[in-house]
Amino acid sequence: MRKIIGIGALLSLLVLTASGPAKLSHPPIPGENSTGRTVAIVLTEEPQSASEIRTVLAKYPDVKLRRIFKHALTGYSVEGPLNKVLGMRQSDIKLVSPVQTYRAAGEENMDLIGGEEVRSILDSKGRRLTGKGIRIGVIDTGIDYEHPDLHRSYAGGRDLVDGDQDPMETKGAGGTLHGTHVAGIIAANGRITGLAPDARIMAYRALGPGGMGTTEQVLAAIDEAIEDKVDVLNLSLGNDINGPDLPISLALNKAVEKGITAVTSSGNSGPGRWSVGSPGTASKAISVGASTPPLSIPYLVASGSPDKIRLELLQGSKEWKMDRNLQLADAGIGRQKDFRHAEGKVVLIQRGKLTFTQKAKNAYQAGARGVIIYNNTKGRFSGNLEGGLEIPVASITKEEGERLKKVIEQETVTGRIELKEEKDFLADFSSRGPVTTTWEIKPDVLAPGVAIKSTIPGGYLALQGTSMAAPHVAAACALVKQAHPEWEPAQIKAALMNTALQIKDRDGREYRTFEQGAGRIQSEKAAAAETLVVPGSLQFGRFRFSERMPRHKATIEIQNHGSTVKRYSFSTPKREDGLDWELPLAFELGPGERRKVSIGMTVDPKAFGQKIYDGFLEVNAGGEPIRIPYLYVMEEPDYPRVMGFAFAPADKPGTYRYEVYLPGGADEFGIALFDPEQLRFIGYLDWGRNLKRGLRQKEISPDRLPGEGGYLAKVFVKKAGREDKLETFIYIAPSKEE
Repeated sequence: MRKIIGIGALLSLLVLTASGPAKLSHPPIPGENSTGRTVAIVLTEEPQSASEIRTVLAKYPDVKLRRIFKHALTGYSVEGPLNKVLGMRQSDIKLVSPVQTYRAAGEENMDLIGGEEVRSILDSKGRRLTGKGIRIGVIDTGIDYEHPDLHRSYAGGRDLVDGDQDPMETKGAGGTLHGTHVAGIIAANGRITGLAPDARIMAYRALGPGGMGTTEQVLAAIDEAIEDKVDVLNLSLGNDINGPDLPISLALNKAVEKGITAVTSSGNSGPGRWSVGSPGTASKAISVGASTPPLSIPYLVASGSPDKIRLELLQGSKEWKMDRNLQLADAGIGRQKDFRHAEGKVVLIQRGKLTFTQKAKNAYQAGARGVIIYNNTKGRFSGNLEGGLEIPVASITKEEGERLKKVIEQETVTGRIELKEEKDFLADFSSRGPVTTTWEIKPDVLAPGVAIKSTIPGGYLALQGTSMAAPHVAAACALVKQAHPEWEPAQIKAALMNTALQIKDRDGREYRTFEQGAGRIQSEKAAAAETLVVPGSLQFGRFRFSERMPRHKATIEIQNHGSTVKRYSFSTPKREDGLDWELPLAFELGPGERRKVSIGMTVDPKAFGQKIYDGFLEVNAGGEPIRIPYLYVMEEPDYPRVMGFAFAPADKPGTYRYEVYLPGGADEFGIALFDPEQLRFIGYLDWGRNLKRGLRQKEISPDRLPGEGGYLAKVFVKKAGREDKLETFIYIAPSKEE
């Protein structure tokens, strides 16, 4: 039996006296240690040749060189024992970061963002804006370049998974379709039409079977894209770590500095704040959240229920069209035996235990006319159905479902469906900001990301996610670049943000800046923009109460790209007690002129106590308003102190490794294990004090592991007087020697 680290009599006493407490209670953390083997990214202050790198690595005989990055980063990747890799601290090495795992995070959606109107704008050669002459790199799962809608747009690529020149989508086991779908949104040119149908697609396959890939593969793809001199780069991928300093985020910043407009999805971990993940945290990239295109939304009007219930169609569901009343029936969790009285009715099913597809198939076989699945946790959810189903399937919240079930139990309930046209709402799954440590606004903009039909190997399919939103923006960047080939990435980003439409929720409240950024893009207005405000958003950073009257300032540049003189003035934001603005006086700019101006903000902490304050600063540009989102935070805001925990077997038999991201560092950190049935404290898997912010990765040797079986793990961080935690199950497999 393996042993877990104990703390003597204190541990024994706690195990004996703790009998199933409601709260996971553990003793103070002990002292610290580190071992293991990993692949890591090494960043250096200056570029180094292969011989110089080998000279450095000669001091670490167990560490082997894997790849030298030429463009994306100043550095290289290595493989070796974890403690030796993390020990590579020299004056010319500024960061050693273990690799992360990333996943592949002609319709009305195109019309919504100006797909038709933008065609009326001509470039300097008199051509309509279609993306002609622009090369867009797609770092993803590869693409099916034989698809009839994509073969004319395909311009070559690389496979960084298999190490060859063929970026075809994975076929067979673990087959993928994500990259082909993304490419179709950008540049499909056939049965369906992308936003930039004449753009050229460079495909970089960095995500392999199952849509998974590593930091090293994605960095290698960015490196290749920079060498190929693409104009725009799309990354519809990500992880759940809200940190600006992960290597891929840094590499995207480098790509932008080299003249590439980088676009990335913000993530699908919404609706909570601080949920944006890397590389959607990259400062200079355009991070994209998901909004809804024009949709016909079904609402259930049920007898005995005073409110209309909004139904969220699952992806792959038939449209919900019912013009007469039908009886509703409760069908438990959707097992075959739960449908005894379902024929001709709409059935209500609780989420869990069976897949959505299996529940729907069981309902269809029982003669049901429709399926409504209610959540088993708080909030809304979305999902996908496998294969064609002949009845509509939708989801509702746990609260709505339980309320409806209660009415069904008491009386006969009939219902009908009312269809309501909706557009421009923020998708629940879309990740929100701000970004930890830099306190930047992310996402930068929104684009349609719900029920987006595009190309897949062998046909077409509607999918949803910020992965679908990002390529809308990448294509829009291509159109702006065609219209203004001299514009740099910061100007293209500003054009999209300055002309975006701010959207509101169903109650008419404007979404926060860290939810929608500058708003939903309008490609035709971005391409025709005559004034640019660069950057497109303002971050005033973090205020500290140690300052008597904190004063922060930000600098923006106003650029007149029109043909006439324009007058610029600033409107003071809504008055807030304890907050004063310092805005420039009005001024004029002639054609081609630009001016940098300073925006100041002074806060009286005694009168102003908000943790996060955000809004829009309005610039009047020759009679046209431009709204610039701004944000600042007070002291340590409510961001999660711990995220991205993963636990899995290591390379050596019997050993395990974990990784966790600490966005603000930790005064105290621990992984406490508990008996999952009685919630008794078992011991610490690991712990630490005064840890720096960033990724922590460690290998746990067999003698420090508990016995085989499942455990409830509480991963906690104490920082600035606050404790945050993640609770998850981990499993220790039997060792071979046992």
